[in-house]
Amino acid sequence: MTHAKKKKGSLEIICGPMFSGKSEELIRRLRRAVIAQQNVAVFKHAIDDRYDNTNVTSHNGTKLLAHATDSGEHLLAKALSENYTVVGIDEVQFYTTDIISTICALVEAGARVVVAGLDMDYRGIPFGPMPTLLAIADSITKLKAICTKCGSDAHFSQLLENNRPTTINSGPLILTGASDKFTARCRGCHEIDKGFDYNEYRETQF
Repeated sequence: MTHAKKKKGSLEIICGPMFSGKSEELIRRLRRAVIAQQNVAVFKHAIDDRYDNTNVTSHNGTKLLAHATDSGEHLLAKALSENYTVVGIDEVQFYTTDIISTICALVEAGARVVVAGLDMDYRGIPFGPMPTLLAIADSITKLKAICTKCGSDAHFSQLLENNRPTTINSGPLILTGASDKFTARCRGCHEIDKGFDYNEYRETQF
């Protein structure tokens, strides 16, 4: 007697800098899943309270009801206990690296997982769990913003202090904010006192 092979899920990643429309795209995909009458759950990191605590909210005001948590373990337990077939996670870069095993477990259980997050921090360095998630993803959508200085395509998030670019790269990495703290910049206009050093980054990762 042969057993039917269990269908596995998938991992979709939406990434890019601040103001590139990541949350908007996440909401669009999840709303389509809701329309298709799929069992959808939306999660956001509890630290992200820029607009409110109970919704994933894009910068233009689009909202989708979400569970706020800072625990990958709690997220996994909630998603599995409710048998969600589609799981959306916003601001995934804020989670610790245990979110990777959480997402892998959801995919193994057959869920379609759609996550959105910054691929780089304000220094231009790969952010938290994102490098690994990008490597194991089934599909990646890398969005671009518009550089507020020259109008070119922007891939970087410029940290601001008193509405001016701050070039110091020694500040806290976990920051929440919108146009009061960040703006989008292209590579040429991104200002930082020390650019990305692969050898230094590698020493911290491997």
